[in-house]
Amino acid sequence: MRGLAGLAGLVALLEVLPHTGAVSPDYLPPASRIARTLGGLLGEHAFWTALGDTLTGWGLGLAIAVAAGVTVGVVIGSVPVLRAATASTIEFLRPIPSVALIPVAVLLYGTDLRSTLLLVVYASFWQVLVQVLAGTHDVDPVAEDTARSYLLGGWGRLRYVLWPTALPYVMTGVRLASAVALVLAVTAELVIGSPGLGHEIAVAQTSGAVPRVYALVLVTGLLGVAINLVARAVERRALHWHQSQRGEG
Repeated sequence: MRGLAGLAGLVALLEVLPHTGAVSPDYLPPASRIARTLGGLLGEHAFWTALGDTLTGWGLGLAIAVAAGVTVGVVIGSVPVLRAATASTIEFLRPIPSVALIPVAVLLYGTDLRSTLLLVVYASFWQVLVQVLAGTHDVDPVAEDTARSYLLGGWGRLRYVLWPTALPYVMTGVRLASAVALVLAVTAELVIGSPGLGHEIAVAQTSGAVPRVYALVLVTGLLGVAINLVARAVERRALHWHQSQRGEG
């Protein structure tokens, strides 16, 4: 209820502020006008096409990043020599901002979907990889020695020892990566001009359709909230056996 009250207060502020003269309605339309514009968007075929393009770039990029991050993380984390050899390389590449790769993406793929995927995958991959490496490092040495004493092979140790320990970290990485993927998908569309909500925002801004800009920005915010809720639901379901989820229940 407090959260809803805060949201209602924000909407009321956005409705009243343009009428006070503190902010020009030309730059900040009242909330009611933004809501009417949003209602009109929902009836446009172009809006749903743009939303589908954004979700496609987000979903494909996130899937590739998760698959690559989990695979590479498990391989590197399971081999101490590889972990030591790649630590400096990972720490060098990970802080590079994904937006710095926009010129490279444009040179390689232009305004194609692949440009969006390049940025989304690069940004999301590190979120997953770092968490998987932390999960593999957290494996209990006693459990590892016990598995060896019972003559479990590499696959058995991976399935019964490493994976249960790393899975909570993996799900955290997926949840973080899902948010980062959406940010980069919209950014790529906004800057590069790839099809999607970001491109629609850029077009609306260029044409001076201010209420439409705010309505589209609101859609991206709601999309982010929905993605976060879904990611948390998947995390709770995947970790229903974990003590953290039992504690929440």
